[in-house]
Amino acid sequence: MTKRKIWAACFAVTAVLTANAQNVQFHYDFGHALYGSLTGRPNVTTTIEMFKPDDWGNTYFFTDIDYFSDGAAGAYWEISREFNISSNKQWALHAEYNGGMTSIERTTIASRFQHAALAGGTWNWANSDFTRTFSLQALYKHYFHGFSREAFESFQATAVWGDTFAHGMLTFSGYIDVWYDATVNGSLIVSGEPQFWFNFNALKGCEKIKLSVGTEVEISNNFVVDDKGRDNRFYAIPTMAAKWTF
Repeated sequence: MTKRKIWAACFAVTAVLTANAQNVQFHYDFGHALYGSLTGRPNVTTTIEMFKPDDWGNTYFFTDIDYFSDGAAGAYWEISREFNISSNKQWALHAEYNGGMTSIERTTIASRFQHAALAGGTWNWANSDFTRTFSLQALYKHYFHGFSREAFESFQATAVWGDTFAHGMLTFSGYIDVWYDATVNGSLIVSGEPQFWFNFNALKGCEKIKLSVGTEVEISNNFVVDDKGRDNRFYAIPTMAAKWTF
């Protein structure tokens, strides 16, 4: 599974939040059932996320592990660091690493896990109570030599959003990435993951139950690799998901 980062609403304003956030997620993926070209796609992913602000900025990371019925199929992780450069903490410098591995018998997926380093700037926005958030990133991206691909230079634009409403009961959040890759149709890859969550801790008497249930839709153009190693098409792949926030 070529699943990418999952950003909850609080992560969209990493430069201005004042509390730590960690969560564990479970996703059951319907890609193998909805698309005949994705029958070999793993159907379960677990995600661990952590966000921690400090006096200079913030640190964020997540790790995805994908599973087949007989065990883990692969892993992917990203870690980023931001340094505030404005007094209102809306503008920040951004540095990031991402990469991963996959099962050796499924090396057609490996090129999408080619290690990369990114650097650039971020603009963060939030309303007064942080129930609505938005973030934009403009990044230079360097892919290191890996597997069947040579090193190459790229750029990436990222938008991250979050909206918690209905007295905290519902959250709509997600991200979209667009980056350059000359080997695909149109030389651009698009990957996004909008999420919709129902938060149990918003219910009266359930404040200590930090469970959320919902769905994610992986939007992919030129990114998801099919059973034959092809990546030049569009997919919209939903999941059934649960999340526990610590």
